[in-house]
Amino acid sequence: MAQLGVRRHLISGLPSRTQSHGYIWRKLVRCIYSKTGIWEDEYNASTRQEVEAYWKEKIHKYNESLAYKPQDNKEKYYVLSMFPYPSGKLHMGHVRVYTISDAVAHFHRMNGKQVLHPIGWDAFGLPAENAAIERGLHADEWTYSNIDYMRKQLKDLSMCFNWEREVTTCSPDYYRWTQYLFVKMFKAGLAYQKEALVNWDPVDQTVLANEQVDENGCSWRSGAKVEKRLLKQWFLKQQHYNKALVESLEDLPDWPSGVKGMQAAWIGDCDGCTVNFKLQINLGDSSFILPIHTPTPELIYGAAYIVLAPYHTLLSKTEFMQCLSEEVRNRIQKLDKTTQDIDLGICAVHPLTNQLLPIYVSNSPSIFNEDETHIECRLGIPSANKELAEFALHHGIDFVPVLVGEEDLDSDVLINSKQFSGLARNKGRVAVLDYVKDNNSLGEAWTSPRQHDWLVSRQRYWGTPLPIIHCEKCKAVPVPESDLPVILPKLKSVSGKGISPLLQATDWLNVKCPQCGGDAKRETDTMDTFVDSAWYFLRYTDPHNETEPFVKDKADSLMPVDMYVGGQEHALLHLLYARFFNHFIHDQKMVSHKEPFKRLLVQGLVKGQSYKVASTGQYLAPHQVDFSDDEPVAKETGEKLIVQWEKMSKSKHNGVNPEELLAKYGTDAVRIAVLKNVPPRQDMLWDEQDLEGDWIPNVWKLVSRFIKLRNELGNTNKQTQDVERQEDEIKIKCNETINMITESYQSRNTTLNLVINNLIGLANRLAKASDHIIKSSTTYERALCSLVIMVAPFAPHVTSEMWKGIAGVSNHAAADFDLEKDVLEQQWPQAIESDLLPLIIKVNNNNIGKIPVPLQHRQNQDTLQDLVMKSAIGREHLNNVQIRKVIYNPSAKFKGSTAALINFVLETNKQKVKKKSSE
Repeated sequence: MAQLGVRRHLISGLPSRTQSHGYIWRKLVRCIYSKTGIWEDEYNASTRQEVEAYWKEKIHKYNESLAYKPQDNKEKYYVLSMFPYPSGKLHMGHVRVYTISDAVAHFHRMNGKQVLHPIGWDAFGLPAENAAIERGLHADEWTYSNIDYMRKQLKDLSMCFNWEREVTTCSPDYYRWTQYLFVKMFKAGLAYQKEALVNWDPVDQTVLANEQVDENGCSWRSGAKVEKRLLKQWFLKQQHYNKALVESLEDLPDWPSGVKGMQAAWIGDCDGCTVNFKLQINLGDSSFILPIHTPTPELIYGAAYIVLAPYHTLLSKTEFMQCLSEEVRNRIQKLDKTTQDIDLGICAVHPLTNQLLPIYVSNSPSIFNEDETHIECRLGIPSANKELAEFALHHGIDFVPVLVGEEDLDSDVLINSKQFSGLARNKGRVAVLDYVKDNNSLGEAWTSPRQHDWLVSRQRYWGTPLPIIHCEKCKAVPVPESDLPVILPKLKSVSGKGISPLLQATDWLNVKCPQCGGDAKRETDTMDTFVDSAWYFLRYTDPHNETEPFVKDKADSLMPVDMYVGGQEHALLHLLYARFFNHFIHDQKMVSHKEPFKRLLVQGLVKGQSYKVASTGQYLAPHQVDFSDDEPVAKETGEKLIVQWEKMSKSKHNGVNPEELLAKYGTDAVRIAVLKNVPPRQDMLWDEQDLEGDWIPNVWKLVSRFIKLRNELGNTNKQTQDVERQEDEIKIKCNETINMITESYQSRNTTLNLVINNLIGLANRLAKASDHIIKSSTTYERALCSLVIMVAPFAPHVTSEMWKGIAGVSNHAAADFDLEKDVLEQQWPQAIESDLLPLIIKVNNNNIGKIPVPLQHRQNQDTLQDLVMKSAIGREHLNNVQIRKVIYNPSAKFKGSTAALINFVLETNKQKVKKKSSE
């Protein structure tokens, strides 16, 4: 406390003669209060640099103290932002998303919750492999050097992460458990291998899932036109969970309806079933089981034939095509020229009736619509609809009716359907679906025609090795759990082209079969990186466990994630896969919850202005553009440019380097700028002028004025009418701000831009306070402290310094805060009970201001009307006017608080009232 006394002495008033030399020196070489005990009145670039340099290390140490330790008496809050791919450097999108989650973490921590805010690295993938090849490096060297650099960048932003729980997906201690979960899926019958027509990226030389191909048929990564190839691939049976995934969307009220709608539409209606038909061709290959989805499972006994689309996978298989006559093969080749139905001359066995069903190929629009390219096969059930019946009649296909009635789902009755005969159609549907579900060999129940299984094979090096061993005798065998992880071998060189690079690692490739002990080979495909990220949020709950992915009790104590922050581009990829994985893990009794993310905050893109040459499509850098006229043109050619806002990209020359902004404006200013002007869910149009208009210096001025006046001698507390009025207004404004900001943090959209706007409003009101109020008012001090605390989640460095300055003044009037602790350790401010009520004043429905009024007069309209008429607002707007009527509402809502509202309706021939914005 002796040191604090010295600070209070030094901070008060002007320097004495004996201090004058030091005072001049301090003005030449700035040094902050936390170092000297002398407050620096002006907040400029040099002050900011001193403040951030000093407090950055302090905040790092504070972050280290936040290691999550379960405490029964504290409510948990798990906030998670999607972990980054370590590309080398952070971009502005990273800065935005991690500032959002950081502010939310601080808010809930200040509200007494035990917060988990972890971070890690989505470290496998093609970009790292390609970048390493280009630079002659190994992929792990490139990846880990990028992680080191980006970790430093995140720490320079003073992100309050639980670094002690950091995970890296390319580390064996992580992907060991990714392989473990894959093996579990394999044993559960949910991981399988088959030949399939796949999306092939000719540039990256790898397979893409359907979701990774854009609407133009191009790769989501390379942009190349995607080709179709027939390859043997590994799949995860996601359709097994489709119905549950759709139904569980109703359990996510705090997800954006748009994202839920996208997932539901992508999966489709899961009210049909997929039935397995065995082809009558003798090739001894189990892959010639033909799964067919039917939207009318109750009519399955009426199936009479099968129709393949011209793009069906079977028609790309050489073995299958060789089973067809030469005439049929020739006719198939001409399908793109004429509309026809072709009898293939082979049949499939109906799994329920053993009837042989003829197989056709057709490009008839009555069978396959143009907008149904996801449907490769149609089960011909003539009782289902007119078109299928006409097809059977036209080709002379025998069939039996399986339905009688008036085409009504409730009154139609099933016939010729064995044990299901006599059931009403609706009840028959459920009964058949349950039967298929109970008999796995028949197929899959409750499936959609839109959703296929998840293709997880990748013919590249830098990924999680698939834990499968291929044996001629035992076929595909999972690697025993005790032998995991299957370590990714280090190769001398990787070309990035052609078949899997892992074929080079012969010592690694050739192994013994775990079942029979015979010679075998490892699977050389690696996993889609979306598998790695489908469960990482669970690993954070127990990141150092060496015996299992996580302990159930630990996961249950932290899951589900209370708030998940990330981009909308992941709505159909990562988010769907993560939900699928979590549903499976739940069914394995490893966790108690089905859904991993309770609340989803989808943040928009950060966009930069781009300049594109209309004739060539070439993007120009700003220095190549002439801005001298109203419309920018290319400097070299004078050609007009297409100017638009697009996602920041190096190729479009519209990106911004966060490091340059941090050096120029400071960390606090950048953190505020990425949140200030638009809600997190909207795209942000980046403008550096937002940083030029930084309002932090205004808050610094408030603190400087408070320190100066509180340390002056002769403070008095004269309660005049004006002092009481100012205190009442400050109290109301502070309460409104606290309530509005708290509500914004807790709202579904987490409108942090409104938080900042309300903080600016409170700062503007405090700037109007008189010297006398600042010298002695408890209300003012409480409001100023509340302001600094609420700014801290966005600007932790400058507010930490401000708090030290406030704590060091000579005369404190408020006792609501712990001045011995730093600002990030303070409790979140609470609105103070008040005997005052804000009265909103309108004239002809236009807001003209508000005044504080005694709460006891809330139900007395006449008294309140008289107070309004006597106020400055009333004298300005209501003198010499004719009031037609007065409308009064004693229970209006204003900025999250209860208020009263009075509306004066004037005669229409009077002059219009000038609007005023409320504070």
